[in-house]
Amino acid sequence: MELGPILSAMRRNKVGAVLIAVQMAITLAILCNGLFIIEQRITLSQRPTGTDEANVFVITNQWAGNPPDLAALQQTDLAALRALPGVVDATVSQSFPLSGGGSTDGIGLNPDQKSETALSAVYLVDEHGIDALGVKLIAGRNFNTDEVVELHGFTDRKQAAAAIITRALAEKLFPGQNALGRPIYSLGEKKVIPIVGIVDQLQVPWVGASGWGSKFSEQSMLVPFRFVSTSYHYIVRTKPGQLIGLMQAAQKKLFEVNRGRVLQKTRSLTEARQKAYQDDIGLAIILGVVCAALVAVTAFGIVGLTSYWVAQRRRQIGIRRALGATKNAIVRYFQTENFLIAAAGAAVGIALAVSLNLWMVNAFEMQRLHVGYAVVGAIVVLLLGQVAVLWPAMKAASIPPALATRAV
Repeated sequence: MELGPILSAMRRNKVGAVLIAVQMAITLAILCNGLFIIEQRITLSQRPTGTDEANVFVITNQWAGNPPDLAALQQTDLAALRALPGVVDATVSQSFPLSGGGSTDGIGLNPDQKSETALSAVYLVDEHGIDALGVKLIAGRNFNTDEVVELHGFTDRKQAAAAIITRALAEKLFPGQNALGRPIYSLGEKKVIPIVGIVDQLQVPWVGASGWGSKFSEQSMLVPFRFVSTSYHYIVRTKPGQLIGLMQAAQKKLFEVNRGRVLQKTRSLTEARQKAYQDDIGLAIILGVVCAALVAVTAFGIVGLTSYWVAQRRRQIGIRRALGATKNAIVRYFQTENFLIAAAGAAVGIALAVSLNLWMVNAFEMQRLHVGYAVVGAIVVLLLGQVAVLWPAMKAASIPPALATRAV
C-alpha cells in the first residue's frame, strides 16, 4: 500500500492525528506504570513468611492490672496451651510476622563499629519458638533450655546467650561465607552473640519494610528470651485442619486457668496476612479499574475520531471505490493510518512511562520499571488501535462507489 496518500491525509487532519497519538501516549505511560505497580503489590502480598502459616494462630494476652509473678502465670498458660490435643507447640513473644510492630537491632561484626553491617528484626522466643512458628532450621541447632532467660519488659538489659538468624541475614553479614558459629555484635548493647543456628526464612513484622533495603524483609533474628510483661503474644501451632477449633479451645482454656486477663485479639496468620496487605490489594484493585477505564476511554476516542474522519472523507472514499478499490483495501488503508499514528504515540508513551517511573522511584522509593512492561504496553496500545479502528474502517468500506458521482 502506498504511504503517500495516507501521510497526505494525516497532514490535512493534523489535530485528529495528534489527539489520538497523545491519547495513546498517555494511556501507555499510565498503563505500564499501573500494571507494574499492580504486579509489585500482588507479589508483595504473596511473600511467604517462612512460618507454617496455615496452622499458626496468635493470642494477644493483656493482664488486668499488674499481677505478681507474671513469669509463673505465663509458664502456667504455656503448659496449658501445649497440653491441648492437636497443639504442636506454643511459645511467647513480643512480636510475630505480619503483626506490624516489633523490635529491630543494628548488627555489627566487631564491637567498635559505629554503624551496623545489617539491620535485623528481633523476635524474643524460648526453646519452643522454632517449632511454634514452624520455621525450617537449615543449619546449626535450636536454643538449649539453659540459654533461655526471662526478659522483664523492654528496659531489661540482659545478655543474649545465642542467636538464630535467617539465611538472608547470614548472607548480608557474611556474604559467600558460613555464618554458623560466627560472633555478631548488637550495636545497641555492644555485646557479642554467637550464631548457633540458621533458619531458611522468617519475615520481619512490617509488610512495608521493602523500602529499608531489598532484603530487609527477610532479615530476622531469634534470641533466647522469655518475654515477661503485662502484654505479649502467645504463638500456637496446630496440627493440619485443627486451627479453627483450637483457636476457640485455647481462649477457653486460658480463661479457665486465670480470668484476670483480657484476650485483646486472637487471629490466625492467614487472617493477619489479609489485614496486613489489605491496603496493597485495595490499591491493586483501584489501579486495575483505572487502567481498564483508561483503555476503554482510549478505544472509544479512537472509534469516535476515526468515525469523524470517515464522515469527512465519504466522497474521497466513494471515488476510490469507483476507481476499483476493494473493501479490503479501504479497511487496510484506515488500519495502516491508525498504525502509524499509534506507533508515534507508543514511542512517545514509552518515553513518558520511563520518565513517570523515574519520578516515582525518587519520590516513593519504588522499583525501576522493567523494559518488558513498556514493550508489552506498546504492543497492547497498537493492538487496541487496530481493534478500535476496525468498525469505522468497515463502515468506510461499505460506502458505495455511486457516492462519487453525487454532489458534495
